[in-house]
Amino acid sequence: MGTAATSLPAAQGLAATWWWPKAQVGNTHPGATSPLGMVSACAYSGAYPTGYGLYMKNTEGQPEELFDGPQASGFTHFQQSGTGAIRKYYNYVRVTPMVQQLDVLGQAWPLHDETAEAGYYAATLDTGIRCGVTVGAKVAVHRYVFPEHRSARVVVDLSCGGLAIDLGRTVPLRAHVESLGNGRAQGTVVVEGVPLSVYIKVDSPGWRQMLWHDRRLIEGGTRLDFDRIRQTTLRPFGMLYMGPTTAGQSVEIQIGFSLRGCEQARENLYRECGDGAPAFDVVRAQTKARWRDHVGRVEVEGGSPARRQVFATALYHSLIKPCFADDESPFWPSSGPFVFDICTMWDIYKTQLPLLMAICPDRAVDLLESLIRVCEEEGNFPIGYRMARGADRFFRQASALVHTALADAHALGLGDLDWTWALVHMYDDLRRMYGEDFYEHGIVHPISHTLDLAYACHCTSGVARALNDVQLADDLDARSRLWSNAFDPDTGLLLDSSFYEGGKWNYSFRLLHDMAARIAMVGGHEAFVSTLDAFFGYGAPRVAQPGKRPDSAEMAAGYLLNRFEGLNNEPDMEAPWSYHYAARPDRTAEIVHAALTWQFGTGPGGLPGNDDSGGLSSWYVWASLGLFPVAGQNLFLVNAPAFSHATLHLGDRDFVIETRGHRETSISSDGLDEDPPPQYVQSARLDGKPLDAAHLRASDVHAGGRLLLELGPHPSEWGRKILPPSVSDPLGKGART
Repeated sequence: MGTAATSLPAAQGLAATWWWPKAQVGNTHPGATSPLGMVSACAYSGAYPTGYGLYMKNTEGQPEELFDGPQASGFTHFQQSGTGAIRKYYNYVRVTPMVQQLDVLGQAWPLHDETAEAGYYAATLDTGIRCGVTVGAKVAVHRYVFPEHRSARVVVDLSCGGLAIDLGRTVPLRAHVESLGNGRAQGTVVVEGVPLSVYIKVDSPGWRQMLWHDRRLIEGGTRLDFDRIRQTTLRPFGMLYMGPTTAGQSVEIQIGFSLRGCEQARENLYRECGDGAPAFDVVRAQTKARWRDHVGRVEVEGGSPARRQVFATALYHSLIKPCFADDESPFWPSSGPFVFDICTMWDIYKTQLPLLMAICPDRAVDLLESLIRVCEEEGNFPIGYRMARGADRFFRQASALVHTALADAHALGLGDLDWTWALVHMYDDLRRMYGEDFYEHGIVHPISHTLDLAYACHCTSGVARALNDVQLADDLDARSRLWSNAFDPDTGLLLDSSFYEGGKWNYSFRLLHDMAARIAMVGGHEAFVSTLDAFFGYGAPRVAQPGKRPDSAEMAAGYLLNRFEGLNNEPDMEAPWSYHYAARPDRTAEIVHAALTWQFGTGPGGLPGNDDSGGLSSWYVWASLGLFPVAGQNLFLVNAPAFSHATLHLGDRDFVIETRGHRETSISSDGLDEDPPPQYVQSARLDGKPLDAAHLRASDVHAGGRLLLELGPHPSEWGRKILPPSVSDPLGKGART
């Protein structure tokens, strides 16, 4: 799901009025992954952006194909999941099974009979070789079943990296490769300033083992060293295993990875694969069990088979990234969590990080500990963090987003972080990058950064006050009110500015810490709702989505619609819940129902846009459960769920969402030809007590309990008298009576 261009039935109703500015493709891959693991492995075509698939680089409209069908030149490791353009790419250590001469290395063969499961990927190359890959946390295991041949080969290319598109290749800076004999080898390549080490084990009695360089074998050689490699001097290099095969003979290659040298890579390999061989089935079973455990932490009942399949896949996609590589930091020597592939924080902080805090709290705390260490070592909290050395951590996209997750973790009492030390870095980080101008002038462009920084001040203030630093908390509270500088009081929208992947309408309906004052600025609830209605397309005609190679005029006309991006992109993904603050949770129900019905489906074309490391999929999980986390505020907003019954397993506690009067509805994959009506919450009870508000404290959800929602076909008065809290209206009493 999401590996191919978006292919959904024509939307009906509200969803037909939303306009999609970004590439219409999920950019996921079907390769082998482990839950939040360090390593992934997949067939490599060199296509954008994961290395798997058919497409050339594009950021708008329908993607263009590079190839006529699926193909691969081998199998690589470390792939993105659902991202778009992020400058550089992974796909290191290509392993290629061959029955041809080494001269043709790099040639791609058509793929047949692809199979993808959690932790496992397999396909048959056009050469007749059946290929399977599985991964553990820090290892990959390949199994190749050969036809009869007198000189079969398994080639390991340590020079491979990046994509086969313009400016997409990653060239190692330095490298060494060492043949240890008896099917063992090791090596290190320095890619983007990071030493990636491997320890390789191949059990193939009677096969020869050789180094190669520039597609030429090095007879008798045991070591290759490259002290300096440039784009112009790179010639491929690596290891080769060669020998005869009988029909159906399998060859297994095990690879341990580390960012701290070959010895640690060897230890990682033997820890997960053991001393014996083969290990493929053992590693596959262990990873499958880990996936069953992780995906099983959220259970749903009801819904069509297609809806349940989309939900389960969304939960799976939500748990692929970030990559946790404990005790593997190449930048600081001490042990502890190290996390990369946070690509990027602005896509995941609203949805995915709250999901990790709920169902993987230990890993969420490890992530925050790692980010604090990054801030300590490198000078700032990153907005995105790859397995790469470099100061550009995506800071142009957003500012100070880690603060929201830290505020939530503190409010929830997660982990045993040194909060005094965390507060030091939270405060210092507010003065970096765009923060310096914000501190001096109270406003900064791009204007969305003003909202980011004001919100981060609010989040940091809460931690400071809890730690009894009253003076700092008061100062940050004052700065947090500067969000108003970003808005034009005459329009109630953000000031004209530059915006990343959107316009001022897309960013104007973010869930701020003082939504009561935000709505008052516009003139009250009715005015705010009227503006929101225009944004979401109430009463608007159907729009046409961009096709292949949309021209600038077509894109400009689309942006002038000032319309919701329909989850094709992330800047306005929380906007549907803005209605809650204007006493209209019924509107939220309508928009979320339309999105769940028409914007997602089964199959390769089932996503409306980039999954962005699981940020979009996490949105789907929360929306289907009838909850939405307001990151940084210890708050969940409540809405009509898509399933009749759901359970979140929160460690030793459960939070159950059950319904009465729930009506099962289909989704686009069920072959809809008309728009099914939404359902609305009529009343609610939490642990048997009436709940008149359409929100819950996140700490109440994490404590476990039972939320009972009475649903019906028409809007009700539920959730209209008590609003979600705002700084200027903490009790939510500003609702209409």
